Amino acid sequence: MGERKGTNKYYPPDFDPAKHRSLNKYHGSHPLRERARKLAQGILVIRFEMPFNIWCDGCKNHIGMGVRYNAEKTKVGNYYTTPIYRFRMKCHLCVNHIELQTDPAGCDYVIVSGARRKEERWDMAENQQVLPTEREARERLASDAMFRLEHGAKDRECRERAGPGLAALQHFQSLWKDDFGINCRLRSHFREQKPPREEPRPGLGIALLPEEPQDRRVAALLALQSPLSYEDKQRQKRTEISSRPWFPAATGDPPRKPAPGGGTPRTPPPTRSTLGIIRRGDPPAGTPPKHSAEPRGGAEHGGGGQSTPTTSLVADYSDSSSDSS
Repeated sequence: MGERKGTNKYYPPDFDPAKHRSLNKYHGSHPLRERARKLAQGILVIRFEMPFNIWCDGCKNHIGMGVRYNAEKTKVGNYYTTPIYRFRMKCHLCVNHIELQTDPAGCDYVIVSGARRKEERWDMAENQQVLPTEREARERLASDAMFRLEHGAKDRECRERAGPGLAALQHFQSLWKDDFGINCRLRSHFREQKPPREEPRPGLGIALLPEEPQDRRVAALLALQSPLSYEDKQRQKRTEISSRPWFPAATGDPPRKPAPGGGTPRTPPPTRSTLGIIRRGDPPAGTPPKHSAEPRGGAEHGGGGQSTPTTSLVADYSDSSSDSS
């Protein structure tokens, strides 16, 4: 905290760096402030977090793991070269004090007084797990050859006893490895055992037809993709457009003849009858046409050789004009 706030410090006029060394010594205070009020007794106030669930002996209430307290930290001994610290704190629900201390030998905390621990520890021996070798046994293995021989024989017996169980566990793990495959096999097995649905569907009142292989194939295609690809759809549209007539067909038209190449039949060119155009002077429908010796308009155009009459989509009003004149 002092280093973080060291940029904004007021130094009084009588401050002597050689004499006082720091502002804390000048003011006669400790850098830890209230946390060091019992430092002369070897006690430091720290923020302690409860390492496990406990039951308070004073109020009989449960205190969960992770609850924080202002605890007094004191050094009470050593485990070889590792110091052992004791923490004393007051329960937040009553006036009872709880004391815990570190256990370097077991890599854990132990309750000294004021509470009892909620047993949730995992016992390896009770669950038939391989226990780690203790420190005394490791020292004897390093120094005593006979103990090492006996220990090796016991280890081989344990391995023979645990071998079948380990092999079974590995086998089951290999079976459970592919979750997707197991799910697929299970669902296919349920489909085979499921009886066919013959009762009427709710709301329709009709019986369902038996399932056909074609239905399964179409359903699979619809579930995964469209029955027709994009190219097939485009080809089908082009075929429909090319085979569709340009104009609505009139009654009495001869049927279309297929194309010689086996492709789509082509639409014949439109005529006056198909378009519904009637020229003035045309014979009524059903009478044979009259062929004149001299085509109309021969004198006007010079009257030379015979010319083929042309068909026009525009009505000719020349006859009406000559009659009126």
